[in-house]
Amino acid sequence: MHDCQRFLCVEAETPGEAGGSDSAQQTGSSKNTSKWVCTYKLVDPQPGAGSLDWEGHKPGDGAVYEKSCIYDNNKRMVTVTNIWSADPPAGQVDPAVLAQQAVDKMLLRGAEIGITPKPGGKGVVGMPVYLWTAKNKETYGPNVASATAGAVTVTAIAQVSKIVWDMGDGKSVTCTTAGTPYKAAYGKSPSPDCGHHYTQPSSTTPSGKFHVTATSTWTVDWTGGGQNGVLTEVRNSAVDITVAEVQVLN
Repeated sequence: MHDCQRFLCVEAETPGEAGGSDSAQQTGSSKNTSKWVCTYKLVDPQPGAGSLDWEGHKPGDGAVYEKSCIYDNNKRMVTVTNIWSADPPAGQVDPAVLAQQAVDKMLLRGAEIGITPKPGGKGVVGMPVYLWTAKNKETYGPNVASATAGAVTVTAIAQVSKIVWDMGDGKSVTCTTAGTPYKAAYGKSPSPDCGHHYTQPSSTTPSGKFHVTATSTWTVDWTGGGQNGVLTEVRNSAVDITVAEVQVLN
């Protein structure tokens, strides 16, 4: 028996059959083989004494649950209601739900941007621009978390799979690595894995700066409960930089 006192439980009901602990039962028959898919969640906090949700029972005698039902042919929400039950509604824990709960425990951020020229400094048109992010579990991964319901535990591992850099000049750069931090020893050599060259100064923009946005795509692989899957999370961060033209002295 899964711990439905705390976690989301799922069950399927054939139309025309009673489901859960509803006091009102459907009657009749149907040749439609589609099912109602119902989820139960413990109401927190529980309703006060005298609430109709207790269906004549006293607080502490069983519990009140929120029941949500979807018709599985079109996935349309049909009913949301509170029901009383002496025991936790029986059902199957959905590992995909636990996977999302595991992701919700993670702190996933956008890139901790490293760039040449640095914000507050000034670059030159045509010089190589290096792009990178600090590599830690919050900005690049791997980031690991688990969620448990009853006997089912799902573990999720999140890792940045790509960063798309919008350079503010109408161009973008897609990098599948964290990038290489710039060092003075590199001189005018371009970045080996994540870089850009500006062909015009930032003075051509209304703000006088290039607004550089890094969009990180987190790929989350999860496994547990005899299932596995992949989730995707997206985070953004940005900086402004100044790029000038080379001044030639006569």
